[in-house]
This record gives sequence, C-alpha cells and structure tokens, in this order.
Amino acid sequence: MNQDYIKPDNWSIIEEGFDKDRVESSESLFSIGNGKMGQRANFEEQYTGETFQGSYIAGIYYPDKTKVGWWKNGYPEYFAKVLNAPNWIGINVFVNGEALDLNTCTKVADYRRELNMKEGWYQRSFVATLPNDITIKVIATRFLSLELDETGAIDYQVELISGDAKITFQPYLDSGVSNIDANWEEKFWKTIEISSTENQGFIVSKTLKTEFHACTFMQSEILLNGKKVELDHKEEKEQDKIIFTYEISAEKGDVVSLQKFAGYVTDMNHDRNDLVVAAKNVLSKAVGKGYNGMLQDQKDAWAKTWEMADISISGDVKAQQGIRFNIFQLNQTYSGKDERLNIGPKGFTGEKYGGSTYWDTEAYCIPFYMATKDQQVARNLLAYRYNHLDKAIENAEKLGFTNGAALYPMVTMNGEESHNEWEITFEEIHRNGAMVFAIYNYVRYTGDFDYIPEKGLEVMIAIARFWQQRANFSKDKNKFVILGVTGPNEYENNVNNNWYTNYLAKWCIEYCLETLNKVKDGHSEDYDRIYGLTNLSEAELMKWKEVAENMYFPYSEEFGVFLQQDGFLDKELIPVEKLEKTSRPINQKWSWDRILRSCYIKQADVLQGFYFFEDRFNDAELAKHFDFYEPLTVHESSLSPCVHSIQAAKLGRMEQAYEFYVRTSRLDLDDYNNEVKEGCHITSMAGTWISIVEGFGGMRVVNDQLSFDTRIPDQWDAYSFKVNFRNQIVKVNVTKAKTTFKLEGTEPINILVKGKSIEVQPNNEVEV
Repeated sequence: MNQDYIKPDNWSIIEEGFDKDRVESSESLFSIGNGKMGQRANFEEQYTGETFQGSYIAGIYYPDKTKVGWWKNGYPEYFAKVLNAPNWIGINVFVNGEALDLNTCTKVADYRRELNMKEGWYQRSFVATLPNDITIKVIATRFLSLELDETGAIDYQVELISGDAKITFQPYLDSGVSNIDANWEEKFWKTIEISSTENQGFIVSKTLKTEFHACTFMQSEILLNGKKVELDHKEEKEQDKIIFTYEISAEKGDVVSLQKFAGYVTDMNHDRNDLVVAAKNVLSKAVGKGYNGMLQDQKDAWAKTWEMADISISGDVKAQQGIRFNIFQLNQTYSGKDERLNIGPKGFTGEKYGGSTYWDTEAYCIPFYMATKDQQVARNLLAYRYNHLDKAIENAEKLGFTNGAALYPMVTMNGEESHNEWEITFEEIHRNGAMVFAIYNYVRYTGDFDYIPEKGLEVMIAIARFWQQRANFSKDKNKFVILGVTGPNEYENNVNNNWYTNYLAKWCIEYCLETLNKVKDGHSEDYDRIYGLTNLSEAELMKWKEVAENMYFPYSEEFGVFLQQDGFLDKELIPVEKLEKTSRPINQKWSWDRILRSCYIKQADVLQGFYFFEDRFNDAELAKHFDFYEPLTVHESSLSPCVHSIQAAKLGRMEQAYEFYVRTSRLDLDDYNNEVKEGCHITSMAGTWISIVEGFGGMRVVNDQLSFDTRIPDQWDAYSFKVNFRNQIVKVNVTKAKTTFKLEGTEPINILVKGKSIEVQPNNEVEV
C-alpha cells in the first residue's frame, strides 16, 4: 500500500491536514461529475503549487495527431482525447489586496476535504494566515447538479478571524486551457466570443478540427452573514478570459460568501448559433432555484440513486467506503441518458486513456448498469457499438479484411481506431469478442431477445466474419490457428494461439450460428432482411462452422491446463512471491524486453475466459487453472483483482477473495499502483461491484432464473445489495447465519439458491 491518508468513513471520502505532495492525488480522488460533465478537485482560488487542472465535457474530443517514432501501415492518424475544457470554477480571493494561495500562506490549519457520496457534494475547509498576517477561515462547497446537468454550483465562504479587512472576489471563466497529455503541445480550443450582461459572463469557444462549440457561463451572488447584498462589480475581458471583481468591507467575525452558478452548454444538445441564449436559460433555472434549492435537489437525486445502487457492508468500514466510492464514481461518470456517450477508463478524473471507450465497458461495466438501472441504460451501451458498426468494418478493411468483417477499435470516441501501439492496435483483437459477449450477457440477463434482430445480429455477423478470416489453417497442427496476437495479458505481445482469443473466436462463431437459427424461427422477416443486407450465404456459414469446429487450443498434459499461448512453457516459471520487492511494479522497474520474456501476467487472461464461460468448466478445472496462473500474476492492471476475487469466492477461498476485493475496491483510495494522481480507475470500479454481487453473492442467471450461492468474508458481519432483474427488484441480505431475499414488485419470482428453487412473493421476505 502506498498511501493511507483517506480517513475511513461509511459515506464520505475525507482528508485532514494540508500536504502539498498530496494535492494532485486528492484532485483525482475528490473528483465530481454528473454524466454530462466532470472535473478534478482543483482549488477555486489561485494555487501556485503543483496541480493538474482538469474539467471535462462528455462527448467532446479532439483528434490529437499520432506521435510515433516509425509509421506502420494501418496506424491510426490520431489519438482521440476528451479535452480539458474551459475552467468555470475559478474564483480569485484577495484580503486587503493579498492573494489567497495555499502555496504561499504562512500557515494553513484545520485543513479538511470531504466528498460526501451520500448527498453528492464536495467541500474543502481550512484556516489560513496570509503573508499580510490576516487570518481567514474558508469553507468552499461545490457540486455538479444531477437535475440541471449542464450546471454546477459553488458556495465559497470567507470568515474574517482577525481584524477588519476588504475582501475581493474575482469569479472568472478561462478558455485558455490545454491538456497535459497533448502529443504536440497544441491548443485544442479557440475562443470565438466573450460577452457579459449584468452579473452573467459567457465565453463561446470551439474545438479545433472536430468543431464542437461550447458556451461556458457564470453568474454570481454575494452574501454577507447569509444575506444577499447588491454590489457593483468591475469587468475585465482578456484574450481567453472574463473576470468579474466584487469588493466588500467586512469586520472580524463576518462571513462573506460568493455563490457561483456556472457550467457548459454545447452544440451536442443546442443550436450552435444560440448557445448564449441557451446558457441564459440554464442560468435562469439555476439562479431561480437558488444554491440551497439546487443542493436539496442534489441530495434528493442521489438518495434515489443510492436506493437502488447501494451495497451496504457491516463490520468493515474500509470495505464499505471502498465499494461506495466505486459505485459513486460510476454513477457520476455515466447516467445512461445519451447513447452517443460511453465510459472512459478514467471517467472525468484525468486525461490518461483519452477519456475514450475500451472493451472495459462490455466486459465489466454492462453487468453493473444492467442490475442497478433500468435495462435501457445497458441497451444504450450496446447501441453505441451498433451505431459504430460501419466504422468497425472500415477499421478491419484498413488491415486487409473483406466482405463486411468488422474489427472494433481498442480505443475510440467515434468508432474509428485511435490507439497507436501496434502490439495493441493490430493484435489485441480479443476486444472483438467482448462486443458479442456483452450482447449475450445482456439478453441472458434482461430477456430482451428483441435487441438481437433489431441491432445485435448484424454486429455478431460482422465479428464472426472477422474471426473466420483471422484464423488460418495449420497443416502441421491440422487445426485452425490464430497467429500474432496479444491477449488480455499485455505482458506478452505477438504470440501465437492465445487460448482466450482462440476460445472467444470459436464461441463467437458458434453463438452467431445458433442465434441466426433462433431469428430464422422466431423473426423470419428480420432474418430475411439481415440475410439480404449482409449478403450471407450457406457456403459462408459452412466456412465459419469449419473454423469453429477445428480451432486449436494449446494444452499442457504435464500440468493439465490450457496454455496461455503456444510458447508459454518455454518461459522460466518463477512465482511472483519470489520476486524482489524492489522489482515491483515490474511495469515501472523493468525494461519492456525483460517483461515480455518473463512469465508474469498483468491481468486475468486464461482466467478471464474461465470467468466469461464458467458454465463450460467445472470447479476442479477452475481450481487447477487458478492455482497455475494466479501465482504468476502481478495484478498490474486495475481489471485484474476483481476477476480473481470472483473466482476465489467461487472456489470457497474466502481469505484470498477478500484480499482481492479490498485491493480492487481501494485501488485508488490506497493508490496500490502509485498512479492515482493521473486519475481514478473508473471502469474497473464496475469489477468491484461484480466481485461482491457475483463473487460473494454468487449471483448468476441459470435457465432464465436468478441464481445465488452466497458467502460472507470473516471480516464482515453482514452485507446487502439489490438487483433489477427483468423489472423485478430483488434485495439480498447476507449475514453469517442466514440469507434473506425480498422482492419489490407485483408478481412472484422464482429464484435458485444453491441450486434449489424458491418462490419469493412481492414485499415478502424469504429466509434461507
């Protein structure tokens, strides 16, 4: 564990004491968002110390030209990046002309941050002595409204602790921002217009190349001891900035507050030529509600979210804080309202991974959103990929595939591949299988088979075509092989016959063939339409079948396990526990060459397949593979501990399952990978939810029924969660002595508990 400064608390993330070395990490951990926009926990007032500025608008991105040492055919032209957006939180504060800056204050005491996850607000408080010897107490609270989701609100209070003084507030907007991770130090935004009316300020700016237009807006009110005061203000317009200046004289003990309403409207949702008008309408609603009214709405909206999404744990505060932090961040990042949007691995907490979409969404996030939201939310995530099908076909064409074969991108904003490391872009093709698995998983869970003839089948056909073309026949093995790939374990590149990739390819083809027959029987009109649209033929389907039936899988008779790839046993198999502590993490300590030659596994690879397709393997086979591969796994991917936690729980190894759970749930809070200042690991947080619900709760879908096999770690007294299964909400409560099931709904439901069928009546509790 690398850090331990976050105070354990059931509902809040709390930091006490000001430490300049922690500022950037805390900016990530205390980030806020509302699905439409988000921001790191930067200070409102000036700060001259080390800081990583970050405000982000969902869906607005820039194609940052690829920077590689040597161009290879098929490389993407750009890396798509969600941009650091214009800054609306800024408030310069001066006391008798001296700037408040925690980097230069002579003393900072009682410093405290709190991210209240129950109610959805972030607050910072401290007592600061400025270089001019005046002492003030500051309490700054802010939130991004879930209700008025283009708006944020700040209440910035300054109390005079010593003597009388003149307090100056300068709320401002600044569109002269840049990304820390820009490839060519380019500016991504151009300011078009700066305007103001009375207390309102506006900056209209556009992104270069992609031409997204946004209007950043603000309006402020000044309060003295809680009462609104009318003050004249000065205005200053700079090249990319608008600043309002308010001055007020205060006496010792007075509290002067600035309440700022601000945010963004964009041409994704409004007419490009009327953005200022749209911003005025949004401000009118926000100011009409007032700060306290908006805050109450925020508390109510979060209460409604938690009513369904909460997992409560008794007897283990750190475990409880960890899962709530994960659930909170997932709900801040993606609301499911807009099928143009998706979930970036860092969400709104940093710039790494460009805020783009990876296979994490399909493999890890969809189960969380299916079970804790209306099923339309998960359907929107699937529709996102359907809407990008033409681009996925284009991506495959660039690599030489034909006949409508599709390769979904490793990284994307608009369906085009924008990842530029060849060993990932061209070779980590297992991502294609995750797209099909997500469709299968969605239909299995929701029972919404209509999605398949409507949209899903076309995606499945294009992916089956890819797998059939990507495999080639080996005379030597008398089987079909898939060469030159990278599996989920990115610490092996350009290997042959990665077991997980080959297994996925076979499964995708078989599932597509089986589904085609179902659609033919039950939706014949759709079948004829899709058959004609895709130019399918019986001869082509026979080719697919031949590949699936004759796929090669590397296997070791000696160890009785499937091998991660053909050459895995050529490696020296030294377990991770024998590694020197000074070598960890190997991705920061070793050369890439040394990593590639080693046996060390970044994340679940063969075991990822055992997680997806566990109904095809028995527990003895799982145990054998787990015992072979886990000791070689360094878990240097955020997606690794959750899969291992689920499998350890399935095998009844609760101590190990618990350790993996804690690691995944507190990955960022305790900064296990020593990188949280770059942002939080949002998509793996869905894996944390799975590790409780599917791991300890043992939830599965078996023959269209919910099934549970509950277990509880020794460290917990009890835990409970809810799942929305086919519009029936089931609450599960597990203690050491018993498990109870309660149904919120109108119709009874049959569930399986340890394989035995049990009927649960509406609003009744059944004890097992």
